[in-house]
Amino acid sequence: QVQLVESGGGLVQPGGSLRLSCAASGTIFSRYDMGWYRQAPGNQRELVAVITSGRSTNYADSVKGRFTISRDNAKNTVNLQMNSLKPEDTAVYYCNARRKVFTVVNDYWGQGTQVTVSS
Repeated sequence: QVQLVESGGGLVQPGGSLRLSCAASGTIFSRYDMGWYRQAPGNQRELVAVITSGRSTNYADSVKGRFTISRDNAKNTVNLQMNSLKPEDTAVYYCNARRKVFTVVNDYWGQGTQVTVSS
């Protein structure tokens, strides 16, 4: 079982920055692809950014050039640096850990952290 705990959300003005962190426990962290997703009221959960076990990264078009995902396998953490925030970035942000072994996909989620971008 994998436990994920997010932190770092809050209220920020447009153009500001926030850094989200996700601490993982209960598994060999380095074997998992780690991602950040978000869900705004009335919307489906969407992928924001992912960093694979091999450290490849992928970003949603809406955050490219503004957000940066990183991982520290020694500390079992994954971070999301969010710059130039916009009101449309307002959502609950969720940390995800995913590992596929043959045909079995193990998927774990954190409880979410609220990010509100408003003046």
